[in-house]
Amino acid sequence: MLKLLYIIIFLYIIFLIFYLIFDYIKKEKLKKIYIEELRQSSIYEIDRMNGRQFEEYLSYLYEFFGYQTEVTKGSGDFGADLILKDNNETIIVQAKRYSNKVSLQAVQEIVAAKKYYNANHAWVVTNNYFTAPARKLADANEVLLVDRDLLVKLSAQMNRQTNQQPIDLEQSSY
Repeated sequence: MLKLLYIIIFLYIIFLIFYLIFDYIKKEKLKKIYIEELRQSSIYEIDRMNGRQFEEYLSYLYEFFGYQTEVTKGSGDFGADLILKDNNETIIVQAKRYSNKVSLQAVQEIVAAKKYYNANHAWVVTNNYFTAPARKLADANEVLLVDRDLLVKLSAQMNRQTNQQPIDLEQSSY
């Protein structure tokens, strides 16, 4: 009986070791994939852009995904930095290139802008993340939040499919 217990313990330890090894390998693979997405996404360039360059980059990104895009004039845009059209749908986008998390004020502004522009959808896109109150308000108002992680994925997908280097907005006139 004691011998059987030792065998069970031994097998459990072997199983645990294999589990930990495979879990580690899986996490390392996911980490490598994320790093590759970061490399392909041009997120570091995005972090160095000014607000207007970020808006232009998003216009380029969403054009790639099939939207007709318009970058608004800047001041007096009532909270919408981009207007996207897809078939008969209008989407307004507020672009927030921030070094800190985006607060609920951005969501409040885009909710008002959605009404002003009579848009079907409203999005807030950032190179960072959103505060919990911002996420809660966005959920209540059906506002799509595109955070850093999703932006990395979208940018990486575009860069892979176009097989190009990320666009250089350093030469922008803004």
